[in-house]
This record gives sequence, C-alpha cells and structure tokens, in this order.
Amino acid sequence: MGDMPIDRALVLGAGSWGTALAIQLARAGLSVRLWARDPEHARAMAATRRNARYLPDALFPPEVAPIGGEEALGGGSPAHLVVAAVPTAALRGVLGRFGAHLLAARETVLLLACKGVEPDTLATMAEVARQAVPGLDPSRTAALGGPSFAAEVAAGQPTAVVVAALRLAVATAVQRAISAERFRAYATDDLVGVELGGAFKNVIALAAGLCDGAGFGQNARAALITRGLAEITRLAVHMGAHPATLAGLAGVGDLVLTCTGGLSRNRRVGMALGRGATLDEALAEVGQVAEGVRTTRAAHRLARREGVEMPICETMHAILYDGLSVEDALGRLLGRALRTERDAGGSGA
Repeated sequence: MGDMPIDRALVLGAGSWGTALAIQLARAGLSVRLWARDPEHARAMAATRRNARYLPDALFPPEVAPIGGEEALGGGSPAHLVVAAVPTAALRGVLGRFGAHLLAARETVLLLACKGVEPDTLATMAEVARQAVPGLDPSRTAALGGPSFAAEVAAGQPTAVVVAALRLAVATAVQRAISAERFRAYATDDLVGVELGGAFKNVIALAAGLCDGAGFGQNARAALITRGLAEITRLAVHMGAHPATLAGLAGVGDLVLTCTGGLSRNRRVGMALGRGATLDEALAEVGQVAEGVRTTRAAHRLARREGVEMPICETMHAILYDGLSVEDALGRLLGRALRTERDAGGSGA
C-alpha cells in the first residue's frame, strides 16, 4: 500500500448496504461513486439525493455521486477503494465483467462487503474475487465484518466493524479510510475467520428466527445462538481461522445482532418459517435477499467435505431443502447424544 491515501471510492451495488457504506465513506472524507446496475435507479438517486428503494430516510452527502449501468463504470479517475456490496450470488458475474478494469491500478484495494460462501464451488468471497479477476493480487483484497445493520450505519448510529486482509497493512489502510464519527473499524489479518464468521451467522439467524416464530422461548434462542457459535467456530478454526476472531465482532458480534435484531432479513425469514410459511412465502414476505438461505446449502456441503459436525446448520438444511418439520427438527437437535460442552476436534456439538 505504501503511504498512498485512500480518498476515492467506488461502491458496487446500490442496495441498502452499499448505500449505507457510500454514505459512511463520504462522512470519512472520501469522494464516492455509488454504482447501480439499473441506470434508471441511478438517475432517480441522483435527482432525489436518496435511495428511495432501499433507504428512503437517508439523505446522500454531497460527496456521493450515483452512477448507473455498464458504461458509467468507465468514467472518472480510478478508485483507490472498490467496495463490493452486491448480493453474493452476483459477485462473480460483476467482478468478471468489470473487475480487471476497476482493479487495474496497482494500489487499488477491493473491499468485500458481501458475506457468504458459494454453494456450488464452496468458495469464499475472497476466493471468488481471485477466480473472477485473473491476476488479482490476493493481498489487495479485504473483507468487512461485524454487527452493522445498513439503516443504522446510514443514520450515523454508533457502529464497530472489523476489516480483514492477508496483509495487516492493507487492513489498516482501509481501517483508517473508513473510520469516522460514530463508525469505528478494527483491523485483523484473519481473512478466513472474518469471512466464515460473517457467512455462517446467517444460517444460525434463520434458525433463531424459526425458534422465535415457533414460540420456543428465549431459553431456546439463547442456547441456539451459543451452540451455533460453537459450530461456526469449529469449522472456521478447522479451516485456519483464529479462535479469537470468532469471539470478536465478526463472530459473536455479528451473530448476536443478526439473531436478535428486528432489521435482520435472515431472522425474519426464519420467523415466517416458524409460523408455518413455506420458504417461498417467507422470502416473499421479507422482499429482499436473505443470504442465509443460499449459505445454508454451502454450510451443509462444506461441513461434510471437511468432516466437521454442524448439527444446527445440517438441521436448517433439512428444513429448507428436505421438508423436515419444525417439531421434528427440534426433536432431532434435543435428542442427540449427550456430551461435554467443550468437545475437541472436528466433531461434537
């Protein structure tokens, strides 16, 4: 990174999270272009200075310039920071089309603000980026994690996040660039821990919402969150993460928020399932992408490939894709063999 300042940013994705990050980057003093796939959406944002589709109450600072469509990405000075805030299913396609151009400058950093693992390839978002942009230097890729609802970030509510990169100097550069006012970033070199913690907490949030929707009570929710953290940590550590990462913002912090917060899409989908809705009905009720649905498939496949037992993730997979009833799921989890709480190795939960 050298001593080059990060003062120009491009945010890919004008959903609620991309919009909130664009607003925060502007607060931190950066000049920000906010890219929407739909040119009409970009024009509407430019005219009204807000994102009426996703964050209607948040007014854009003057430093945020909405742009739209493929041609818009070719204009302007190269960004020092490219923030990917598209749905995880879209990341490979977006970077495949634009990444080589956007990341051509040697000092440009890619910050992944999408959380997930591809169900088919089992690639993390950082791995997707490396595959989609041939020649991309892995040390220039960072990931953003931690408890951060978009609406609260946009409103300037106090928020703490974590930036991870293979080179701590890269994470630190991004940390300094995005921290401002009530938004504080920490830095780490545990990229895999931040990515897996951010991805798989969405699966546990579906389960926590299901618990609430089915009326199982607060005892059940607290137990599920705790045991969910145990199995996320077990898999992440098995794959090279540091245990402390999962006890931090990208683990406990993000998990608690997503499992209990009223703004959590994954929790809301789970609540609808717990009340008896089908998956299609639950998704239609929420009306936005709930990453945990796709990530449940990834968790199921990755746990089996790695030989790590993840009973909550496995049970959620059976509910979503195999027709397991909520009552049978509860019996499956509570009827498992008794064991000590701190089981070592790759099995036990």
